[in-house]
Amino acid sequence: MCKPQWQLETLAISLSSSAIYHKTSVISTKISPVRHKRKKQIKVSKELKLRFSSLLSEEKREAEMLKLSSCNAADQIQALAQCRFPGSPGPFSFCPRSPVSVSFSPASRLNLTLVQAVLSAQQQAGTELVESGSGSFAQRLRLGSLTEDGLSYKEKFIVRCYEVGINKTATVETIANLLQEVGSNHAQSVGFSTDGFATTKTMRELHLIWVTARMHIEIYKYPAWSDVIEIETWCQSEGRIGTRRDWILKDSATGEVIGRATGKWVMMNQDTRRLQKVSDDVREEHLIFCPRKPKLAFPEANNKSLKKIPKLEDPALHSRLGLMPRRVDLDMNQHVNYVTYIGWVMESMPQEIIDTHELQTITLDYRRECQRGDVVDSLTSPESIGGTNGSAGTREDYPTFLHLLRFSSDGQEINRGRTEWRKKPAR
Repeated sequence: MCKPQWQLETLAISLSSSAIYHKTSVISTKISPVRHKRKKQIKVSKELKLRFSSLLSEEKREAEMLKLSSCNAADQIQALAQCRFPGSPGPFSFCPRSPVSVSFSPASRLNLTLVQAVLSAQQQAGTELVESGSGSFAQRLRLGSLTEDGLSYKEKFIVRCYEVGINKTATVETIANLLQEVGSNHAQSVGFSTDGFATTKTMRELHLIWVTARMHIEIYKYPAWSDVIEIETWCQSEGRIGTRRDWILKDSATGEVIGRATGKWVMMNQDTRRLQKVSDDVREEHLIFCPRKPKLAFPEANNKSLKKIPKLEDPALHSRLGLMPRRVDLDMNQHVNYVTYIGWVMESMPQEIIDTHELQTITLDYRRECQRGDVVDSLTSPESIGGTNGSAGTREDYPTFLHLLRFSSDGQEINRGRTEWRKKPAR
C-alpha cells in the first residue's frame, strides 16, 4: 500500500536528519583528537619557550663571560659579581668539596681515570652545595680552576697597589705570597682542609701538618701594579718524608713566562713539633691528585734549584741584628710563615745592591721553625765564583750572595740562603 505523499516527505526528512546527526558525530569524533593534539602542542610549545628563554639566559651569561677575556682582572671580578645569579656557580668558581665515595663499572674505568672520577663526583656534590646556597661566595668569585686532567690548577691575580715596592713592581714577598695562595686554593679545590695548609683527613686526625723545607724562586720579569698574572701549580711526591710543589708564572696578557718556582715540604707533628714520615694512608690521599709522571718546573739538568747552599760563616760582611717576629708573621701552623724569612734575608742586603739591582733568584733552606718571642740575626756576604765566602772573584753583572738567619741567643741556624741579582732595567 503506498504511503501518502506527506508521510514519504516526513520519512525522508527524518532519514536525512539521522544521517546529518551521524555525520556530525563522526566529524566531532575526528575533531576531538585534533583539539587534544592541538592542546598538547600548545603545552609543548610553552615548555619549549621556557627552555628557549633559559637557553637565551645562558647564552647571555656566556656572552658576558666572553667579554671578560678582553678586560683586566678588576673588571672581571666586577662583571662576575654583576652577572652571577644568586646561588649559581660561575665559570671560574669552585665549590667546597667533601670526601666522597666513588664507584663505577669496569667499562667506565676504561674512559675515566680515578682522579677524574673523584673530581666528577666532588664537582657534583659541590654544585649541589652552591645551588642550595651553602657554597662559598669567595670561591665562586675566585679566578681559578683545575686543568682538564684535574692534576694541576691555574688562577689569575691582579697586582694590587699595596703589593708593589718603590719600583712600582711586585715585591719578591708578594710573589711568594701568591705562590702560597694558589697552592692553598689548589688544595681546597680538590677537597683538602680549609683550616690548614693542604691537610688531608688522616693528617687532621693524627695532628700532622706540612712545613716548608726548601723554596727556590726565579723571577725573569716583575709584574707591575695592575698587571694580571696567571699561576699554574701542581704537587707530587718527594721521597718518603715529603712532597714538592711547582709553579709556572705567566703574564696573563701575553702568555710570557715571567717566573718559575719549586718548593719542598716535610711532615711535622703539630703537638710534638717533630718531623714524621709520610704514612701510606696520607700518601694515598695526596697522590691521587698528583701527576703520574714527574713534572718539573725546572726540567733542565743542573738547574739552580738543585744547587746546595754552603753555610755562611762569621764574620759576615753585612748584618742586621735583633729582628723579631711580629704577631702578623705567625701563620695557621703556629710559627713564623716562610715568606717572612725572605724579608729578613733582604734586611741585611747592602743598600748599594738594592738601589741598582733587582732580585733574580732566591733559594732558601729552612732548618728550624721560629716562634713569637725569638730574636733573629740576619747575615749576608758575597759568594765568590769558587763557592766560598768573601768578595774576591764575585761577578759584577749577576752578583750572588750567601745568607744566614740564626737565633741571637745561642747562634743556632734557622735558615740559609742564596740570592742572585741583576741590573735593574731602564724605565
